[in-house]
Amino acid sequence: MSAELRGEAPRLLRDLSHAIVDGMPVYPGDPSVHVGAALTVGHDGVDVAEVRMGSHTGTHLDAPSHTIPGGRTMAEIALAELYGEALVIRVDGLADGETYDWARLERSGAIPAVVPPIVVIDTGWARWFDDERRLRHPALAASAARELVARGMCVLAVDTLSPDPTGGEEFPVHEEVLGRDRLIVENLCGLEGLPSRVTIGFFPLKLGVDGAPVRAVAFLADGDTLVRS
Repeated sequence: MSAELRGEAPRLLRDLSHAIVDGMPVYPGDPSVHVGAALTVGHDGVDVAEVRMGSHTGTHLDAPSHTIPGGRTMAEIALAELYGEALVIRVDGLADGETYDWARLERSGAIPAVVPPIVVIDTGWARWFDDERRLRHPALAASAARELVARGMCVLAVDTLSPDPTGGEEFPVHEEVLGRDRLIVENLCGLEGLPSRVTIGFFPLKLGVDGAPVRAVAFLADGDTLVRS
């Protein structure tokens, strides 16, 4: 039944996920992505694709067990944790490899003392997902991640390969967030123009492991004002 028939305000959906395609970029060292034909209509009577990929492919969710021994796996994460009000923070003009701290997060406006469960950081780096420059993405300061958790953040979502520098051997933001039994979503896209407060849902494959690709969706109420960049 449509929202109109239920008497609710209509919603516009915006996909915030990268498409999963054969040979797509992955985090260095992760399994490569293969999407190909296993069966075909012409030969077998049906089309069936074979998909091989790692659990952290494309737009995906990190469960605490990804970096924290004994941390929760995807099997222990409720869908209710992955849907709700989000604060979108835009951090423009970052340089390759730059670490952005709390002051940089607040340059576009003060962050409230209590933040909604989901915090999205838009660095604009999603545009480089198919380019080698994706590896030189900016990174969040661990102290800023700690402060967001202290203010109520349950899910940190970024438009980069990681909130930590890619290629390093330490993961301080993962430790701050996953180590406190919160969650991380990486490789968002389509954040342009989203209002600073918006409802977002992350819908993962039902895998009981350390992470899973998600379909990330912004739910825009009719009349929401999009931000012009």
